[in-house]
Amino acid sequence: MNIEFVGRHVEIDNAIRSLVAARLDRVLRFLMEPVEIRVALEEEKFRQIAEIHVSHRHGSLHAREENSQLSEAIGLAAEHLERQARRLRKRAVDRRRRAGRETANGRRWPVEVITAGSVAAGAVREVVRTSHLDVEPMTLDEAARRLEGSRNDFVVFVDTESARVNVLYRRRDEHFGLISPEG
Repeated sequence: MNIEFVGRHVEIDNAIRSLVAARLDRVLRFLMEPVEIRVALEEEKFRQIAEIHVSHRHGSLHAREENSQLSEAIGLAAEHLERQARRLRKRAVDRRRRAGRETANGRRWPVEVITAGSVAAGAVREVVRTSHLDVEPMTLDEAARRLEGSRNDFVVFVDTESARVNVLYRRRDEHFGLISPEG
């Protein structure tokens, strides 16, 4: 965890650094990988101000609190950030859970999985498993981002530029492959 400290009329010593690090540990439990943490501590007459900015992969969190004690201001700002991070994490989990449902603009296409032996013999005898997938319109970049964040090995989507159904799949070398119809 890399924390950048800025002090305005405040001497930042190791006790303050360890207090901030301890308070931010609770916040970082809800974030996947924070990129940058900036803590600005300021003293104005009888007010102590703590301002914390956390930039991470999916956006940024910001809190500014003031109190008569610097440690209280840091604690209040950390609690504010924790509420924001918890809300962000809950939204991400809900979004993943909603991904399996049918969407208003998406279409559901049946997917049939058949055994290799039945295809090689020339006659398909039995459908082993049928699944339904949501096919949503998106760009190739959006499909790649969705595949990176997914445990699946492929994403079926309607390309917004060509209005055709495409399949983006994860290859064994961890790169992506694209299957798109001709014409």
